[in-house]
Amino acid sequence: MKYALIGCGRIATNHVAAALDNGFEIVAVCDVNAACTENLLVKHGLEGNSSVKRYTDYRRMLAEEPGIELVAIATESGIHARIALDCIAAHKHLIIEKPIAMSIDDADEIIEKAGQAGVLVSACHQNRFNDAIQKLRQAVDSGRFGKISHGSIHVRWNRRQDYYTQAPWRGTWEQDGGCLMNQCIHGIDLLCWMMGSRVESVYAQTRKRFHDYIEAEDIGMAVLTFANGSIATIEGTTNVYPENLEEALCLFGQDGTVKIGGKSVNAVEVWKFADNTEEDKQQEGFSEQVPNIYGNGHALLYADMEEAIVEGREPYIDAVAGRDALEVVLAMYKSQKTGLPVRLPLEDFSSEEMRGEFS
Repeated sequence: MKYALIGCGRIATNHVAAALDNGFEIVAVCDVNAACTENLLVKHGLEGNSSVKRYTDYRRMLAEEPGIELVAIATESGIHARIALDCIAAHKHLIIEKPIAMSIDDADEIIEKAGQAGVLVSACHQNRFNDAIQKLRQAVDSGRFGKISHGSIHVRWNRRQDYYTQAPWRGTWEQDGGCLMNQCIHGIDLLCWMMGSRVESVYAQTRKRFHDYIEAEDIGMAVLTFANGSIATIEGTTNVYPENLEEALCLFGQDGTVKIGGKSVNAVEVWKFADNTEEDKQQEGFSEQVPNIYGNGHALLYADMEEAIVEGREPYIDAVAGRDALEVVLAMYKSQKTGLPVRLPLEDFSSEEMRGEFS
């Protein structure tokens, strides 16, 4: 699989590692900052590899490297959509870091244009591949919870000022959003994936409490209602002192209760079912070792994407999944802006419409 990466910042090392783990041929890497590109290649022992082309202009890369089959986009969030549409026009399959776009219109255009061009797009919500999350999904699919009552996601993390000064686009409405769009969107994806029904409405309150040097929120809470009658809560923040506390997903059904916790939804903390088996007793206390909050899922997402391309099927986490998670975050923003519950599907809304919210 001939592969190229656009964007060589904080998360890029996970993408390069996943490409190498899957035996991809890294054809090119691109970043407007050439030093970032070189630092990334050095980190993976690729600095002396002359077959890996370096670019500062992704459009030039697309024009000069026609053999590329798969491109990963790991730039600042605000330009994901523009780059994705250019790659689709060049008929490159895509992995797009979260969020896939910053507006509903852009996300819909990615889905539409990719379908027209026969291009596959995977949204990089890699935590779906966590072992504990896969166990929970299997329990949901097999109906072990019975009727679902409610669920919740808590992303209780810490981000200090140095995190934002490393990349000035962080925390801006145009290029990033706040804790909900950047940190909590993975958990929102997992919550909505597990609830077994589409989101009908979102009511949210968000604030900027501690991070005066950014534009967007550092705490957000919401209540979601689903078409099947269940409800759920979201809590996302970067205000936890002094370090990341947990990312915890809870699901409550008539016949089961599960809590997946740990720093990155990687540990089974509660696993109770009415029809408990011997295997169930072994699940409680299970923990997958992860190197950091990003988990181990990138390599599995890449493996799935390669298989999807070869087999001509949709990837396990497609662009629609990315759009759905984005829609919930944008609905939370709109609810904060209007002070009212927001019905889904959401009419076009962009993070940029939140400018001045916390002035």
